[in-house]
Amino acid sequence: MCKNCKLKPVIKLPNSNISLCKTCFLRYFERKVRKTVRQYKLFKKGQHVGVAVSGGKDSLTTLKVLNKIIKPQRTTKLTAISINEGIKPYRNKTIAHAEKFCKENDIELKIFSFEEAYKKTLDKILKKKKDTIPCSICGVLRRYLLNKKAQELKLDVLATGHNLDDEAQTILMNQFRNNVAASARLGPITGIKNNKKFVRRIKPLYFLTEKEIMTYAILNKISVEHSRCPYSKEAFRDEVRATLNNLNKKYPSTKFSIINSFIEMLPLLKKNYKKSKINYCNNCEEPCSQETCQTCKILEGIK
Repeated sequence: MCKNCKLKPVIKLPNSNISLCKTCFLRYFERKVRKTVRQYKLFKKGQHVGVAVSGGKDSLTTLKVLNKIIKPQRTTKLTAISINEGIKPYRNKTIAHAEKFCKENDIELKIFSFEEAYKKTLDKILKKKKDTIPCSICGVLRRYLLNKKAQELKLDVLATGHNLDDEAQTILMNQFRNNVAASARLGPITGIKNNKKFVRRIKPLYFLTEKEIMTYAILNKISVEHSRCPYSKEAFRDEVRATLNNLNKKYPSTKFSIINSFIEMLPLLKKNYKKSKINYCNNCEEPCSQETCQTCKILEGIK
C-alpha cells in the first residue's frame, strides 16, 4: 500500500521500503527535481534555459518537469535542442518523438545536425574511422555542437537528462582511467568556473534513478523510442553499467553510496582544480585541455 494515502502503489522507491501510488509518486518526483534546482542553484528566474533533447525518456522527462517549473515564471525562457548525428534509422525515430512532444507542449525546438555542421553524418564519419570507438567520436562532436549552438542561442545554462545511474557510472569510469580532473567537472552543475565560451550543463534529474525516471515517463504517457543506439554496445560505459548493476543487485545502496560520497568530496575537487588554466584551441578558439581540441583533430582526420 502507498505510504501516504493507502492506495495501490505503482513503485517501490529504490534503496527504500517506501511504496507510492501514482499521485504521490509524481508529487515526490517533481519535488525532488525542484529541490535539486533550488539547492544547487541550477538556474535563476529570467534566464534562458536550454534542454538537450534526444527523444529518450531521460531528456523528455527533464523537459517536461522543467516546463512545469518554468512556465508559471513567465520571465524565464525554455528552449529544447536536438542534435541529429545521422544514425539511421535510430536518430530519425527519436527526433520524431522529440518533435511530437514539443509540439504537444508548446515548447520551441531547435534541431541541428552533424551533416550541416561537419559536412558528414556520424554513419559516414565512422566508415572512415573504423579503428575507433564510435561513442568517443560521437560524444566529442555532439558536445562541441551543443555548446556552439547554446552560445548562438544565448542560453544561460543547458540541461541534460543525466541521472543518478549515469553519474555513478561516470565517476567509476574516471576512477578506472585515473582521470580525477574530469570528475572535478561533474556534479548537478558541471564545470569548475564560469567561462564565456562554455554554457554550463545542469542535471535536474541528478538524484533520481533510471527506475524512477522510467516510471515517471510511463505514468505521464511520454512516448519514447526504446531501441538503443546501434553503436552503444561498443562503449566502455556499457561494461561499467553492467558491473555496477550487478553490484547494486547484491548491495542495493551501492549507487546511492557512490553519489553521496562523491557529493561530499566534490567541493574539495573543484577547489583543487579551480586554478587550472583554461586553454583555447589554436584552430577554432573553443575551450579545450590541449593546443588543439578533440573536435578539430577528428575533423582533420576525416578530410
